Amino acid sequence: MSHGNWYERNVLPWLIDFACGMKSVGKQRMKVIPQAQGRVLEIGIGTGLNLPFYDTGRVVELVGVEPSLRMHRLALKRSRAARLPVEMVGITAEKLPLADAAFDTVVSTYTLCTIPDPVAALREVRRVLRPGGRLLFSEHGRAPDENVRKWQSRIQPFWSPLAGGCRLDRDIPAILKEAGFDPQVQSMYIPGPRIVSYHYWGEAVAV
Repeated sequence: MSHGNWYERNVLPWLIDFACGMKSVGKQRMKVIPQAQGRVLEIGIGTGLNLPFYDTGRVVELVGVEPSLRMHRLALKRSRAARLPVEMVGITAEKLPLADAAFDTVVSTYTLCTIPDPVAALREVRRVLRPGGRLLFSEHGRAPDENVRKWQSRIQPFWSPLAGGCRLDRDIPAILKEAGFDPQVQSMYIPGPRIVSYHYWGEAVAV
């Protein structure tokens, strides 16, 4: 067994759970998750950190996509605590085995930074959303300040292997537009190191 595989299986899920569970990140989740309604698909559901923020009165069904099976146990535990049943699917978002126009809402939080091909994943999201359906998102990404962007580039080669493939500098609005969405985006720095704290959030509809 390689040290890398051991780290990915035993350390990384807990590290991501801790980092993504910080109070400042929770405030970002609160800005988008309660808006989800109807049949909901969450890509990169991870350990289920969004589950407490859903409005259970508005959600008819929730499907969670997460390729890391090690994270499913924590997600299902949070599902029971939130009294919100979730169907977990252990696949990647770039090729979803789901019907066209099957969901009213798709949720993506802190996922587009890690998916190897985020445009392909978002095109799949576009396919499974019903006409008029909404993508709700909150992501960190490319900072507006040149000095911060330089540090994002410098640190990236060291950061990505430790953070499950996370990219610090993805241009979230540009990725959404390339995938065929019209995003309504808000952005700002949240508390934390500036290389990871510039956030984009909002909603998007297919064009």
